[in-house]
Amino acid sequence: MTDYFIGIDGGGTSCRAAVAASDGRILGRGRSGASNILTDPDTALRHIEEAARLALVEAGLAPDLLSKSSALLGVAGNNVGDAVSYVSARLPFQQAQIVSDGLIALQGAVGDADGAIAIVGTGTIFIARHHGNLHYLGGWGFQVGDLGGGARLGHAALQESLLAHDGIRPKSALTASILDEFGHDPTRVVDFARAAHPGEYGRYAPRVVQFAADGDPTALRLMSEAAKHVDDALDAIVDLTGGDGRLCLLGGLAHVYPAYLADRHRNRLAEPLADALTGAVALAVQAFQREAAGP
Repeated sequence: MTDYFIGIDGGGTSCRAAVAASDGRILGRGRSGASNILTDPDTALRHIEEAARLALVEAGLAPDLLSKSSALLGVAGNNVGDAVSYVSARLPFQQAQIVSDGLIALQGAVGDADGAIAIVGTGTIFIARHHGNLHYLGGWGFQVGDLGGGARLGHAALQESLLAHDGIRPKSALTASILDEFGHDPTRVVDFARAAHPGEYGRYAPRVVQFAADGDPTALRLMSEAAKHVDDALDAIVDLTGGDGRLCLLGGLAHVYPAYLADRHRNRLAEPLADALTGAVALAVQAFQREAAGP
């Protein structure tokens, strides 16, 4: 068994790494750039290695211990076989596992106990652990899923702006703000929407949140409709698990949704025990110590 374990939290914006001793105690951390294994696996590999080396350096350990360490990586796209195979074959560690970024977030938030998380960012996914079994709901992407996410919220705001322009829905400060951005020319909104990616829609979500906080009726309705999608998913989690354990909201909209959720869910919300990187380290220690112990 190796002496050191490395947890990796690989995201589309940055890659974070932490190195731990065999008792799970974190010794050092490192951060580097984007590590999306689907869109740019070679850049992801470079940043994974860089973050891990920086973690070793902060821990006062030699960077060449990378090749003698066991690593667990939580990344998006872990269910895409080609990407995982390509990255796995080129990782610099003695041994490694690739799991979902949602799994390390769940482990960080609830530890080894039963519980559930709702990740509400640009997209949405809901994950629960119940009697040792994992349940994943949502996470199907912007085109057919991600209900309640920031991209969907921004998309809805653009729709409402066009409806307001046409006199089908009442105008509001929110719709006026968006139409002002496009010069009150609906064809420019259409041109934007034809090529927009989820993240580009998502940049309108903070505007909806702010206008809702200011009492804008259109923004308030959009927030209520989005929260209903989150409530529905949390109801399904309760049906699966009986509502046991902690319930944590994570992601960029986590601080926003409590005000809009139904009481039955809002009253259950708890702060996460730790972050996803801590979860990755804990899973690395568990996985590789168990593997070394054998059957």
